[in-house]
Amino acid sequence: MKYLLKPAVALVLASLLGSRASAADMTIKVDIPRLDTAEYHRPYVAIWLEDAGKKDIRDIAVWYEHEKPQEEGKKWLKDLRQWWRLSGRNQEKPADGVSGATRAVGVQTVNLSGQSPALSGLEPGDYQVVVEAAREKGGRELLRLPLAWPPAQSLTINAQGQQELGPVSLTLTP
Repeated sequence: MKYLLKPAVALVLASLLGSRASAADMTIKVDIPRLDTAEYHRPYVAIWLEDAGKKDIRDIAVWYEHEKPQEEGKKWLKDLRQWWRLSGRNQEKPADGVSGATRAVGVQTVNLSGQSPALSGLEPGDYQVVVEAAREKGGRELLRLPLAWPPAQSLTINAQGQQELGPVSLTLTP
């Protein structure tokens, strides 16, 4: 009998425990196309989330050659121009939990839970997931995928790259 919870306490506990279920998850798929060039280099790619005013910037992934000798790979991060201006130049590299090696040709997937640093505490509103790619002796491309947070229902948003990026998709799951 002494272990029974009063109805008000049980209601509060249930709402707290159920809050995780209301957190949304995000999956981003980035297709890195095979390019027919004499000298192919894997692209550097930055993926981030920004609010409408570009004031709240949350890095999701930065793929570059961070293991090159004497940090040679870092100097090319500036080619990711938008990301560099908004976030890159103000942080240490490699960024813990965000940085990774360049990716091979094909579809690359990034999965974020609602508790990940990029999504936790995100205020309701309009945002964009931005994917930027730049390649040595190649081009530069930037795609924006608009979204409303938190999603009311499962939703997939698609964008099509023209050169450095292929199809990019963003899937939100409440």
